[in-house]
Amino acid sequence: MITNEEIKVIDKNSEFYGVPASELMENAGEKLADFIRNIISTDKRIIFLCGKGNNGGDGFVAARHLSVDYQVTVFLTAEEKDIVSAISKRNYEKLKVKKIKTYTLRSLDELETLLLKNNVVVDSMLGIGISGELKEPYRGIVEKINKLRDKTIISVDTPTGLGGNVYVKPDYTVTFHDIKKGMNKENSGKIKIMDIGVPKKAYEYVGPGELFVFYPRPLRNSHKGENGRVLVIGGGPYVGAPALSAMAALRTGVDLVYVCAPQKAADVIASFSPNLIVKGLTKKEILTPEDLRVIAPLIKKVDSVLIGPGLGESKYTADAVRKIMRRCIDENKKIVADADAIPVVGRNKEIAADANMVLTPHAEEFKKLTGVQLPMSLEKRRENVENWAKHLRVTILLKAQIDIISNGEMTKFNDVHNEAMTVGGTG
Repeated sequence: MITNEEIKVIDKNSEFYGVPASELMENAGEKLADFIRNIISTDKRIIFLCGKGNNGGDGFVAARHLSVDYQVTVFLTAEEKDIVSAISKRNYEKLKVKKIKTYTLRSLDELETLLLKNNVVVDSMLGIGISGELKEPYRGIVEKINKLRDKTIISVDTPTGLGGNVYVKPDYTVTFHDIKKGMNKENSGKIKIMDIGVPKKAYEYVGPGELFVFYPRPLRNSHKGENGRVLVIGGGPYVGAPALSAMAALRTGVDLVYVCAPQKAADVIASFSPNLIVKGLTKKEILTPEDLRVIAPLIKKVDSVLIGPGLGESKYTADAVRKIMRRCIDENKKIVADADAIPVVGRNKEIAADANMVLTPHAEEFKKLTGVQLPMSLEKRRENVENWAKHLRVTILLKAQIDIISNGEMTKFNDVHNEAMTVGGTG
């Protein structure tokens, strides 16, 4: 079962991995047509109710394929000029050379008669991108469909309006790739999942789709600090790792990046960019528990805290990391635990259970976190990462030639790398 957002990710990633949306739509429409042929024998009159997006496009394709053997009618729940998807528009144009009767929204008064004349009603109006209650004309159209008797009603991908009070109640739902979140036999009828040729990497690996769908975009009228405030706590024995982490945060679009580091490291980190807000701590060389007095007010100011890069393994530093994490939890802040903070979590696993946390170990750090020596097999590694993410109730990003990212429920791989990033501090 997958969410609406994940379907959008898969669509984008499919194109990246060589299968464009136009091919997916053609495959979806063809599979839908095959399904309809298999469930109807004597019912030759079919009406497609098609929306102006890609869900409607799937219906256009199926209508074209079925028009060879069936009496097909297409009712567009908009005007032709309002079709928003370019590939849907192309497939609508293809209907014009077929023996298909087409109607648009201007013929809404005729819809009830058209529904009664046809034996099979295909709901291809609204797909996964719609949320909230239906508005007109869709609400009225759905109510007309639900009043029909002795008709076969088929929804495409998801029933139109599903999740609201008014939605199509089909006999069948033909859905693509995987069942969509919220669908069940009670609200979607008999569900048939169709393989439409989505590349395996499009849903198993991270790609441009994740950035397109999930990456936060600053609003034009946003102000300083509204697009993220991050606190990096690191440095001491090492300087480069916290500096690079802070610079990376700036480059991803974070508005304000604070860095807390022992004084010796802080002086160097401040030279990396005037955009970094750097605070030197009590000791020159290492983080200690008494530094919490300086760090605590900054924790209150930020949205998330990265802790660990370049800190070193002093027992005083480990005690400080534990206390700082506890303070972050008390303040309900997101935590990224990296490098030298990871073994601290391994020795204090109850911290992870209470936190909103991402852990970023490589294989040796994973062993310090869990006590488990990871095997070489990618699938075995995946199993270990999934199990420990679920057990600790965190998200784990295992860094390797192929990264494994899991929150215990969803897992993805990443193979986009630069071999030069084996240099210390670039992880």
